[in-house]
Order: sequence, then C-alpha cells, then structure tokens
Amino acid sequence: MAKPGKRSSAVAEEKSETTEEAASKKLREWVQAGVPSPKAAAFPRRPGFRHFGRLKQTNERRATVMSRPGWKRRASAAEERALKAERRSFAPPKPVPKTIDNQRVYDETTVDPNDEEVAYDESTDEFASYFNKQTSPKILITTSDRPHGRTVRLCEQLSTVIPNSHVYYRRGLALKKIIPQCIAREFTDLIVINEDRKTPNGLILSHLPNGPTAHFKMSSVRLRKEIKRRGKDPTEHIPEIILNNFTTRLGHSIGRMFASLFPHNPQFIGRQVATFHNQRDYIFFRFHRYIFRSEKKVGIQELGPRFTLKLRSLQKGTFDSKYGEYEWVHKPREMDTSRRKFHL
Repeated sequence: MAKPGKRSSAVAEEKSETTEEAASKKLREWVQAGVPSPKAAAFPRRPGFRHFGRLKQTNERRATVMSRPGWKRRASAAEERALKAERRSFAPPKPVPKTIDNQRVYDETTVDPNDEEVAYDESTDEFASYFNKQTSPKILITTSDRPHGRTVRLCEQLSTVIPNSHVYYRRGLALKKIIPQCIAREFTDLIVINEDRKTPNGLILSHLPNGPTAHFKMSSVRLRKEIKRRGKDPTEHIPEIILNNFTTRLGHSIGRMFASLFPHNPQFIGRQVATFHNQRDYIFFRFHRYIFRSEKKVGIQELGPRFTLKLRSLQKGTFDSKYGEYEWVHKPREMDTSRRKFHL
C-alpha cells in the first residue's frame, strides 16, 4: 500500500504534465492563426534588431545598387585628402587678412638699415660709448616716496633681471639731488618706479650723465608669484636681450636705451632672455628661460616679472620737469586720431 505522501506527489506530476500539454497546444494554435503570444506582446522586439531575413534583403539591395552603372564607391580618407590638396593647388591664393598692424600708416621717420645719416647720428649720440664698449652698465633702481610692498618687490625682482643693478630706497630725496650722486658713483642709468594706490603705474628711465630721459606709463604688472606655471628663480647669468619692432627714429632711441641696461657679453649657458616687444606703441616686457628640445623645437618658460610700458615723453638731458627740453611728448587728442598711426 502506497504511503499518502508519495500518492500526492504523483498526482501533482500528472497535473503539471497536462498543464504543459495544454499550453503548448494553445501556443501552436496562436502561431497558426498569426496572433502574437502574450510573452511576445509583453517583451516587444527592439527597433535595431534585425532578423536574418531582413539582413538578407539589405545585402541584396546593396548588391543591386552597386551593380548599377552610375554608382561610384565612396573615396577613402587618404583619397579625400589627396583630392583636397589637388583642388587647393589650382585654387587662387588666400588674401592676407587685414589687421591694424599690416595696415599701418607709413611713417616718414622709419629707419632704413642702410641709411648713412642714421648710422652717423647713432655713432655720435649719448649711447655711443656703450655700443663702442667703452663703458659697462651700472644701474640704480629706486621708487617714489614711501613705497608699498608691491612696488618694492617689483624693484627687487628687476634687480635680478638686470645685471649689476642696485636697489636703494628714496628716503624723501628729490630726483635732482639723486642724479648728481649717481653720476659721482659712476652709475650709467637711473630707473624710478612710481606708484598710485599701492600699484606701480609709471617708470622713469634716465641715461647718465647726459640723458636722455624717458617717461613711461606702466600697466599689467605681474610679479613672479602671480604668474602661472612659472619656472624657478633666475640665475645670476647675464641674459640675452631681444628688441623687437622698434622701426622709427624714436623707436630706435627707445630701443637703444633698453639695450644700454644690459652688458654686451650674454652668458648663453644660463639660457635666459629678456624681451622688449613693441606692438602698436605698447612695449611688452617678458623674461624667459629656454631649452632646445630638438633641432626644430624649443621650449620656453616664463620667469617673471612682466609688465607693459607706454611712452609718454622723451626729454633731452637728465630729469628736469620744470626747464627740461622735450624731444617728443604724447598728445592724445592730436596723435591718436587714427588707429593705424604708430610712433615707435
């Protein structure tokens, strides 16, 4: 006699078999009638999914299109580049874009390198002793009265850029009293940095002992710690100097003033260069260290400080604000009538 537990399990198996048979029979009826099953309706087919039948139709359609006489295969990327280069060779050259720099109004004082008159004037001017290597630069850097920290730090950083330069505090002395003391101590140049509201805003450069004296407006001052991705502090090597785009007689005078601040014999082992770049009468000063990565690639790293100068006046002789004779004075209402007129 079978036990009750075994009998109940056998009955359950019979019921499950009959249920599966009924489900499969019902599914066959739905397929024959073309009605989707509840499972297919609950899980619809994805749009991107293709049956093998559709894929075959696509391949047949592609083969039909490719067999037509007017069909052309799409060019590869290399062929497209070669085709563009061929078209570019027959195309007319692109016009040079117009900028304020290349549309500059011609200045009558633009210097010709082969001009004998200019060469004679430069051989007899105040900087002739420096360019003839008869004197070596010795610079005094000072500030206005009671300077603030930012101006003092700029003077200290300039002294590391310009060799043989010394920083002295003003102590309330007038420039007319400082200049004779500088001449007595054999200084060749005097740099005075003025400030307004704790920010450097002006620079006076006076060549000693006979001038000339230039007054600049200073802007966009950045000290070393304010420059992103700057290099280490500069070494004591004598840097090279680059004077760029000083083309007129006035520009030559200003460029020679900057050149006389640095010694003649730069030490190339230090790989340091000071740049005075003139663009639209704004003089941009930068100080970099460079390295030759290969025969064609050079890497540069800014060391700081950086600032921008705008010439305000050029005076004959040493500084004299009352009785001085001016060679050139910037007059905005008269000189700035055209944006394409430059003076340096």
